[in-house]
Amino acid sequence: QVQLVESGGGLVQAGGSLRLSCAASGRTVSTSGMGWFRQAPGKEREFVAALDWSEITRYADSVKGRFTISRDNAKNTVYLQMNSLKPEDTAVYYCAADPSIATFVRGGYGMDYWGKGTLVTVSS
Repeated sequence: QVQLVESGGGLVQAGGSLRLSCAASGRTVSTSGMGWFRQAPGKEREFVAALDWSEITRYADSVKGRFTISRDNAKNTVYLQMNSLKPEDTAVYYCAADPSIATFVRGGYGMDYWGKGTLVTVSS
């Protein structure tokens, strides 16, 4: 049974920072592709960032240079450091796991393992 539990969301002013965490159980993050998606109100889910087992990363153009994905193998946890936040970053952020980083970039369709999400609100 794979469980992904996100934390770290909250309210922050534009220009601020937050770090999201995704604690995994039943799956080893060091040998899996792990990543983040987000869904804003009234919008479709979109890919944010992903990290594969070999440390290859991928980012959405909208977050490049501002967000960083990383993992702590000892804690079996994946992080999303979000800097220079903008109001348009407001969304529910979901953690996900999949063997292939390409699946994340293609939108996450068919992925089996998702967290329940954590809300990030960026005020202007």
